[in-house]
Amino acid sequence: MSDYYQAIQDSANYIKSKTNHQPKVGLILGSGLGSLADEIQNPDIFPYSEIPGFPVSTVKGHAGQLVIGELDGQIVVAMQGRLHFYEGYSMKEITFPVRVFKALGIEKLIVTNASGGINPLLYPGALMFIKDHINFMGGNPLIGPNDERLGTRFPDMLHAYDKDLLKLAQNVAKKLNIRTFTGVHSAVTGPTFETAAEIKMLNILGADTIGMSTIPEVIVAAHAELRVLGVCAITDMAMINPEIPITHEDVIKVANEIKPRFIQLIRGILNDLD
Repeated sequence: MSDYYQAIQDSANYIKSKTNHQPKVGLILGSGLGSLADEIQNPDIFPYSEIPGFPVSTVKGHAGQLVIGELDGQIVVAMQGRLHFYEGYSMKEITFPVRVFKALGIEKLIVTNASGGINPLLYPGALMFIKDHINFMGGNPLIGPNDERLGTRFPDMLHAYDKDLLKLAQNVAKKLNIRTFTGVHSAVTGPTFETAAEIKMLNILGADTIGMSTIPEVIVAAHAELRVLGVCAITDMAMINPEIPITHEDVIKVANEIKPRFIQLIRGILNDLD
């Protein structure tokens, strides 16, 4: 446990030694959404492979680097490509970057993803704020001995998604005339897309979207007492026609089409943050 804590400090100290920026907002950018990091000004760029102890992203469409700099009045650190459970990493490994963010001084975390739509009101290209989640990943990154230096043994998850940040984001979307939804995100391990029966089950249980990420990072963020805003980019609607196969290439294609509105929305939110 002390080795894990030390690994976090080693990663954070390495980053601090090579940048003068002191970020307060963290961004985790999902599949096809990483180009937002390209708009960060005066950036310091850290490939994951160069950061001590940092896992390396293996998924197509993920650049696999941290970008630290200025964006719309905020000093941010962005994960340009996240880590996934299905890549073979443990839950502790895929959430390690959130621990490093906290050690860097982050107070707020904006976590984004490309998701499948379950709620029939959604559509490919829609944007949804997360108000709650359902964890179907079969694991939890907090399982095992708890290090009180990182957080309490039994963190509250009723307020994992910050209501004030959600309200701010909704107001920004309205001001920018960007249509958004608010709902419940669910996640499975992947890398397989869901069966028709699984989608039907999740719909009955109240999930609006389905993905393969985000929830572990949010659990660790809650443990670290970070304020979290979650945003889903809807890249497919398996509920409409389960007979049509979904491919990762299709997900990336739709995510690329969403990018202009997504970037405008996130930048607007950053601009209005305290």
